[in-house]
Amino acid sequence: MILIIYCHPYEQSFNHAELKAIKENLSAGQREYKIIDLYAEHFNPVYSTEELQLYHRGETTDPLVTKYLKLCQQADTVIFITPYWWNSIPGMLKGFIDKVMKEGPGLSHTVTKTGVKGELTNVKHCYVFTTSTSPTWYIRFFLGNAIKKVFINKTLRQLGFHNISWNNFGGISNSSLERRKKYLAKLTKQPFK
Repeated sequence: MILIIYCHPYEQSFNHAELKAIKENLSAGQREYKIIDLYAEHFNPVYSTEELQLYHRGETTDPLVTKYLKLCQQADTVIFITPYWWNSIPGMLKGFIDKVMKEGPGLSHTVTKTGVKGELTNVKHCYVFTTSTSPTWYIRFFLGNAIKKVFINKTLRQLGFHNISWNNFGGISNSSLERRKKYLAKLTKQPFK
């Protein structure tokens, strides 16, 4: 099963257009997929004191946390669709990682003496699609490339994800309609494993 984790509050955004193109792609290929739409589902990314106290026991007070972790455990492929805000992922997506990725055997990860051991090794392929105001080359070479260095190479790999690729549509604010259409057409044909 392919799991799409979508993180944007505005249905007229380019991220939403990416979501539509990817859904069209998967439907045309008769691929089974499920969507977590963090804003539409009113996910609360903020920890309460009670929720934080349950973290090390792998428990939660939020039924969406349980649902989302179960979906992550069932997925062979995960596709993130998110904007790139202030040199990183949005707070909503960070809160998803913070709250949903529970420590404990059979959950998302365990903590050992040598560090974090990912339990989500079922995720054989992961695709991260972002949009940014800054050009992609500027993110990579002048802003520290946090999406690649932290979110992908550290966080997702620590959780056990494999074969992670990142695609950014940079310079979104000044992009032409033709460039956007070409990119979306490419997404409708991109092979997802």
